[in-house]
Amino acid sequence: MTTQKTATSVWTVDKAHSSAEFAVKHLMISTVKGRFEQFDGAIHIDEDNPAESWVEGSVDVASINTNAPDRDAHLRSDDFFNAERYPQMTFRSRRVDLEDKDHARLIGDLTIRDVTKEVTFDVEFEGRVRDPWGKERAAFTAETTISRKEFNIRWNQALETGGFAVGDKVKITLEIEAVRQDS
Repeated sequence: MTTQKTATSVWTVDKAHSSAEFAVKHLMISTVKGRFEQFDGAIHIDEDNPAESWVEGSVDVASINTNAPDRDAHLRSDDFFNAERYPQMTFRSRRVDLEDKDHARLIGDLTIRDVTKEVTFDVEFEGRVRDPWGKERAAFTAETTISRKEFNIRWNQALETGGFAVGDKVKITLEIEAVRQDS
């Protein structure tokens, strides 16, 4: 009996050309955006059957940057991420549902504050090229929206006019450029 070997390529995130950003409502009327400066990830692409590909990644929550140092310190505290106790957010995909050659749904486990929930990222394939130094690169945009309360990030402040200071829904956007490790 012979077994057929599939060609799986491993790609690592090029942090200099990638971003991990989020957006959340403030005072119910405006949107505050931020980013994480330190993150890592790998994409394992099954070249013969892309639906069998998988992704893993992590974010250093202490690297949060909203361009407001006092707010960033509050976000690192136990009111939000508790970066000292839970230093990383992690994601590991379970499956890829291909929609067409450029779009997929990436379903997997997101862990924040030791709480793991299934989330779905809508992924767009942005392209694949060889750079001037001979390395193969690929780019992806991935987006999802989560409820921060589901991950035990519950701090808030009631407003006199009704509603709360911080929205529950958080939009996550990843702009990823990855470098193939065996090219």
